Amino acid sequence: MLAQRGIEVSYETIRVWTVKFGPTIAANLRRRKLPPSPRWHLDEMVCKIGGERVFLWRAVDDEGEVLDLVVQKRRDTHSALKLLKRFLRNQGVEPESIVTDGLASYGSAL
Repeated sequence: MLAQRGIEVSYETIRVWTVKFGPTIAANLRRRKLPPSPRWHLDEMVCKIGGERVFLWRAVDDEGEVLDLVVQKRRDTHSALKLLKRFLRNQGVEPESIVTDGLASYGSAL
């Protein structure tokens, strides 16, 4: 658009604009963001990070919006409880229902 008007803009100019205006734009987008839907889906999967086996825990609302991600080494009740506390603290809405994959540690944490 600027090139059509005969204005040349370098990559450095774009980088400076991003540093200057990026945080303001991000704050405006966060403020306008709708709250998550009240139905959450929790699941976990095994990953290897740096050759070490870890569990990636994730919360998704029923519209597919990823609410939060946590990487932990354990897959027990303590880990599930820590995960749920973090999700509830970081979200502005309390879920009506939480759907899980049937892992026993979820039941004890709920």
